Amino acid sequence: MHEERLLAIILNYQTPDMTLQSAEAALVALEGMNAELVIVDNDSADGSFETISQAVKDKGWPVRVLQSGRNGGFGAGNNFGIRAGRSDGQRADYYYILNSDAFPAKDAIRCLRDYLVKHPNVGFAGSYIHGSDGVAHETAFRFPSALGELEGAMRFGPVSRLLQDHIVPLPVPEETVMVDWLAGASMMMRADVLEDIGLFDETFFLYFEETDLCLRAANAGWPTVYVRESAVEHIGSVSTGMKEWARVPSYWFDSRWHYFVKNNNVLYAVLATLLHLFGGAFHRLRCFIERKEAHMAPYFLSNLAGHAGASLFKRKPCAKPRHLDPVVAVLGDSK
Repeated sequence: MHEERLLAIILNYQTPDMTLQSAEAALVALEGMNAELVIVDNDSADGSFETISQAVKDKGWPVRVLQSGRNGGFGAGNNFGIRAGRSDGQRADYYYILNSDAFPAKDAIRCLRDYLVKHPNVGFAGSYIHGSDGVAHETAFRFPSALGELEGAMRFGPVSRLLQDHIVPLPVPEETVMVDWLAGASMMMRADVLEDIGLFDETFFLYFEETDLCLRAANAGWPTVYVRESAVEHIGSVSTGMKEWARVPSYWFDSRWHYFVKNNNVLYAVLATLLHLFGGAFHRLRCFIERKEAHMAPYFLSNLAGHAGASLFKRKPCAKPRHLDPVVAVLGDSK
C-alpha cells in the first residue's frame, strides 16, 4: 500500500501577505505527510502573483505558485489547483482546500486525512473553525430549504422551534459528527468522490458552491463529516470584504437562485424566495413595532425580489459541473 498522497490548495485574491502566512502554517501542518502545496492566484492583477512567487523563492519553500489567468470565483480557482495536480505526476488521493485567511493548527490537516483514511465511506471532512479571539465560527450546516429560508428570515422564536429541523446553521458541534455541508475554509475531499460527482460547479462565483458540492456528494452516497479535533483559525471575509458590505452583491443572489433552481426547480426557487420575503417582512415589521434595529442589509428584500423576478425572465440553462480531466497539466510553475 502506498502512503496516501495529498494536494493542498490555497486560493489567493489580492491578499498576498495573508496568503503567505496561511501557507507558512499549512507547510508546518503538512510536515511528515506525502503532500504538496500549491498557491493559486485568481488573477488578482495587483502584483500578488509576483509578490508570492518571489517570497516563496526567497524562503526556499517547496510550494508551486500558479496563475489561474481569470477570476472565476472560489470554485473555479480551486478547480484550477485540483486540475494542476501534483508536480510528481502522481494522482492525489485527497485534495485539501484552505482559505488564504485561515491558519491550521499543527495537526489540523493530518486529523482530516486520518479520519478519511479510517472511514473510507466518508467523502469530505472539514475542520472546527475559530476566530483569532478563540470564538468558534458557525461552519456546519443543514442543506438550505424553502422552510429554512422562512425560519432564517423571520428570526422568531415560536417559528424557529416549529421549524427546528430546517434551521440551516447548526450549533457548533462539540464532537466529530456528520453534517449536511461545511464551509470551505478548511476542507479535505476524497479524490474518488470528485471523480464520481465532478468538481465545483463554476456557475457559482462565490457562495453556495460548497453547499452544492456536498449535496451532490450526499446524493451519490458520500457523507460529509465535521472533525472537531481539526482546529483552524480563520479571520474570515478578507478577500470578499463581506464584513464591510453595505449591500449584498449581485453574485450572492445569483448563487442562491442557481442553487435552488439546479437542485430543485424554478417553482421551488420561487417558493423559497416568497417565503424568505414573507419572513423578512415579518421581521422588519416586528422590529419596527418593538423599536429595534432589523438584522438585515439595506435594500436586501427589494434586491431579493428584484433579482428573482429578473431571473425568471432571463433564465439560462444550469451549467453542468466540469469533471476531473483524465490528463492534468502543471501550469505556471514558478520554481
